[in-house]
Amino acid sequence: MEFLYQYAWLIPVLPLLGAMLVGIGLISLNKMTNQLRQINAVAIVSLLGAAMVLSFALLWSQIQGHAPFTQTLEWAAAGDFHLKMGYTIDHLTAVMLAIVTTVAFLVMIYTDGYMAHDPGYVRFYAYLSLFSSSMLGLVISPNLVQIYIFWELVGMCSYLLVGFWYDRKAAAEACQKAFVVNRVGDFGLLLGILGLYWATGTFEFEEIGANLQALVADGYLSVGLATLFGILVFLGPVAKSAQFPLHVWLPDAMEGPTPISALIHAATMVAAGVFLIARMYPVFEPLPAVMNVIAWTGAFTAFLGASIAITQNDIKKGLAYSTISQLGYMVMAMGIGAYSAGLFHLMTHAYFKAMLFLGSGSVIHGMEAVVGHNPALAQDMRLMGGLRKYMPITALTFLIGTLAICGIPPFAGFWSKDEILASAFEANPALWAVGWLTAGITAFYMFRMYFSTFEGSFRGTDKAIQAELLAASAVDSLEPAFGPGAMDVKELESHSHDHHHSDSPHESPITMTLPLMLLAVPSVLIGLVGTPFANYFEAFVYPPGEAVVEAAEHAGEFDWSEFLIMGGSSVGVALIGITLASLMYLSRKIDASAIAKQIEPLYQFSLNKWYFDDLYHRVFVLGLRRLARQVMEVDFRVVDGAVNLTGLIALVTGEGLKYLETGRAQFYALIIFGAVLGLVIFSGIS
Repeated sequence: MEFLYQYAWLIPVLPLLGAMLVGIGLISLNKMTNQLRQINAVAIVSLLGAAMVLSFALLWSQIQGHAPFTQTLEWAAAGDFHLKMGYTIDHLTAVMLAIVTTVAFLVMIYTDGYMAHDPGYVRFYAYLSLFSSSMLGLVISPNLVQIYIFWELVGMCSYLLVGFWYDRKAAAEACQKAFVVNRVGDFGLLLGILGLYWATGTFEFEEIGANLQALVADGYLSVGLATLFGILVFLGPVAKSAQFPLHVWLPDAMEGPTPISALIHAATMVAAGVFLIARMYPVFEPLPAVMNVIAWTGAFTAFLGASIAITQNDIKKGLAYSTISQLGYMVMAMGIGAYSAGLFHLMTHAYFKAMLFLGSGSVIHGMEAVVGHNPALAQDMRLMGGLRKYMPITALTFLIGTLAICGIPPFAGFWSKDEILASAFEANPALWAVGWLTAGITAFYMFRMYFSTFEGSFRGTDKAIQAELLAASAVDSLEPAFGPGAMDVKELESHSHDHHHSDSPHESPITMTLPLMLLAVPSVLIGLVGTPFANYFEAFVYPPGEAVVEAAEHAGEFDWSEFLIMGGSSVGVALIGITLASLMYLSRKIDASAIAKQIEPLYQFSLNKWYFDDLYHRVFVLGLRRLARQVMEVDFRVVDGAVNLTGLIALVTGEGLKYLETGRAQFYALIIFGAVLGLVIFSGIS
């Protein structure tokens, strides 16, 4: 078994190797590499599959009781400074490796169908492989410095993938927005890392926590300064996991192809923030102020994302705000001390959210057969409806994901979300109230999404709705805005002169539906490993520093009455949300548009995403542009002016002095005599 741990470093290296080989091929032999697209895809998927097998072997070994394993080597040394690099395998790492590799593996299979006719097919696989490698490297990192390196690699890969269709203005702007917003959080993280090293003299997680606690207890470091360091570190997860106020990049990241949307939102980039909070738990837990900031940030973000998702009509944007909301639950759980509950929800959410995003991609793929490659039409739920009879597999798996995220038992989301709400009720009833209300809103907007997409009559061929949506999005034609994505360019051109592409959508190919069916299994069953009456997950993934025996005893505690009350209340509010959604969007007994008109200000507030994007645009984008203009004026008039004036003085004095340099000794003697005479006269006068 030790053999597995000696070669655990291969887990991030294998997908990195695939990305390197394909990348070198694209640079040196571009045409041939693109012609061998299927071979390249199989190679990359196989390498990640091997990493997945090794990850599950390590997880099984950890479940069987193998001790955590760490292997490091000295990377750099200068005096007392020693920097080590390596990898660590413990319970948290083993679970995260299994989650990341399985979701990434299924996303890569799905990609073959979704990106089948895209000219950037091979490049996309190379990016996906590099992205997966970066996240896996982050997960096994044994210290803060190595985490920061892979943290930035994850950010770089998201920039490449969100802006994959870089010739589209919206995609180019979205990847820049994601990059800039994440730089804000990453700068805070860097300052926090440096501050913690200054205070504790180490980058190791456990040592930082122990040293910081001792310094505060002994009075060598103030609580306020330690809290500041903790909040600065937390800024990194705030940006990566799209928490308020740095949440604005995640919905715009939908401009990338749907497979990367699924990977970002399920198991890689956004999960990195929650993972770092878990890793830094020994630092955060002894600082109540930091824990409160984390808890309330998560609670507010959960409500914020859900309140915006209610009014979104773009199916991917709605799921994006749903992700923001669910990440808020995880962060809130971490802040209230429900360590294992937060990670449990991270695991369950990874599977059902990946399935939901891939399901939305399947829907878009089917809609493109009818309306063409225009996101204003292919992604708008107002143009969908009745897709269940055309896309039964996609509809069924999407329904399973919807039930899971709504917290309906026995689906996975119920067990993890209920555990968070129960912990919140014990810690702070106000936090529980926010989470409970958000659960009801979640059920409403998710079933609004499901009913609008899969039930009722198909509206995709309604030209009046198409014209209205095109006018609203300021699109003048049906020219392809994506892709070409999953549609063949020749197929698109052959139908470009027709009235429409097809009369009805169609089910996606097996490479797209198979991952959906496989993800449906954990979306239903994975929650059973964390039931409150047999919480194997909590017994396995327990907070750092907590004894295994204590974790097992805590996992064994169970009160049926408490469970029925708390679980019943969360299911009850979810059923209320589902009922309202069915009355508005299934039976149409309640007119949703009439209600929207009655509460027009609130409706517009939600539809415009609480105006955060507008506010940031005016304050930061336009404000920084004005500041840049002022700086440019100062540079032009003051800095350049001083330089130009210096040059002018040198030019003028040089021109004047050249007439004094005659080379005649008598002339120089006359100048000296004149200077001496002037000094004598000046001294006599004074």
